[in-house]
Amino acid sequence: MDFNNQTQSAQTPYGYSGTIAKNFISNVFSWMGIALAITAVTAYYFGTDTELISLLYTANGMSTLGWIVMLAPFAIILIMNFGFNKLSYSTLVLVFGLYSILMGMSLSFILLIYTASSIFQTFLITSLMFGVMAVVGYTTKTDLTKFGSILMMALIGLIIASVVNMFMGSAAMDYIISFVGVLIFTGLTAYDVQKLKRIGMGIDFPSEHTNKLAIMGALNLYLDFINLFLFLLRFMGDRK
Repeated sequence: MDFNNQTQSAQTPYGYSGTIAKNFISNVFSWMGIALAITAVTAYYFGTDTELISLLYTANGMSTLGWIVMLAPFAIILIMNFGFNKLSYSTLVLVFGLYSILMGMSLSFILLIYTASSIFQTFLITSLMFGVMAVVGYTTKTDLTKFGSILMMALIGLIIASVVNMFMGSAAMDYIISFVGVLIFTGLTAYDVQKLKRIGMGIDFPSEHTNKLAIMGALNLYLDFINLFLFLLRFMGDRK
């Protein structure tokens, strides 16, 4: 929500500079790529090392550290959003890096559940879908603001349905949730890229504030990619 407010404040149509706008988008995708690389490397090391994974999961279930790793990313997102104006750019970068590591640790479980080949295949398909929707969001002349609002409402409904299904344990409902999740995050990718393009078009000159906006934009796209990947994996992943 705070990032959306920053988006509105950054839109000054008379300050457009094509070069600065492209540099801003490039900066966003660079930070997103770095975060994904950190997450992937961390997940691989934890998922393939018995000693490391035992720190998170035991024979009796998730350990105390495992619960901390699982819940900490939610707290970090709140810190990044509500502390946006107070945190410096360098601090925001460090917090984003910590978030990427924690996400890698918490996602290491997929290497225990799915085969490496199906994970790699799903990652490639996710990258292709994400790339296509990013291009659509950047090039389309259609205003996706209304679609974004609908998708956010659908996301809230998806979260509620997921929580309910944790208690119901319905396989059919799980399939529907996964299908809807793919649709939502595919659409959100285009919406978020268009939103970031508008930020870039409203920047007069590079500053610490715009660099911080790039980090928050990278976080948005990172979450779109990770969630799209996880929902696709539930369809395409070959379980061990």
